[in-house]
Amino acid sequence: MNRYAPYCLYLAILALLTSCAAPIYQLTPKTGDVAWIDGRPTTKAQLGGLKLVASYERLDLDFVALDIELKNVSDTAIEINPADFRYAALGENERDTLRHPNNLAYPLVYTAADPTREADRVIALRDREIRRLKTARVINTVLLVAAVASDVASSTSSRNRGEPGRWVQNRITHDNMYTAIQAKRMIDHGTFADRMERYDYESYRWEKLALRRTVLQPGEAARGQVFLPLNREAGHLLLSYPVAENESMRLLFRQEWIRPQRRRP
Repeated sequence: MNRYAPYCLYLAILALLTSCAAPIYQLTPKTGDVAWIDGRPTTKAQLGGLKLVASYERLDLDFVALDIELKNVSDTAIEINPADFRYAALGENERDTLRHPNNLAYPLVYTAADPTREADRVIALRDREIRRLKTARVINTVLLVAAVASDVASSTSSRNRGEPGRWVQNRITHDNMYTAIQAKRMIDHGTFADRMERYDYESYRWEKLALRRTVLQPGEAARGQVFLPLNREAGHLLLSYPVAENESMRLLFRQEWIRPQRRRP
């Protein structure tokens, strides 16, 4: 056997894994007072009495999560609302605004998720899933009762008529029915567990991680995550937050999908 065969097999597997590796999402600030804090680029901006600090946190399902801190540096109270964050999707050239697919006259603008509304939505989804499982249990019970009744009736009829071949076929048919009902039951419970696990995480995200709507007194700050709907086609995100009428803080981010480079053995 060729002594280099294991080495060649290793190279082949490594090349296959590298070529199939999913691209890594990256969001980098390009404007504002950019500095490296805790190992990641962070940008700062200030307008009027509100100071904003922002950095990319992670890609969270269908959202881009930003770590946001807002501080009131004025002498009056300021209400903050994470749902007021929005971004315009720009192209590779930051001056090119992507257009809404249903109406090219409008720029493509996304609004950040409202944590309160999303938390209520998760509660409704969890309640609906519980009702769905209860309905599935009732249906499974009805199917099982019907299968047992059919099994008993068919077996009794086959024995009375002295038809062993028909009795064997009856056993095969009803055993398959029992197996199918059991499989459906397992699928129902598996789907329920998977969805409830996701809803538990989403509930934690909106209640514990997200920046909450609040009123900042002078000198106070609030920090949390703001969740922006993901647009995979954008090259830049122009993030904005209103401070006063017709005045908004704006920060530009570069969005990239980077493929991992192949490692040399």
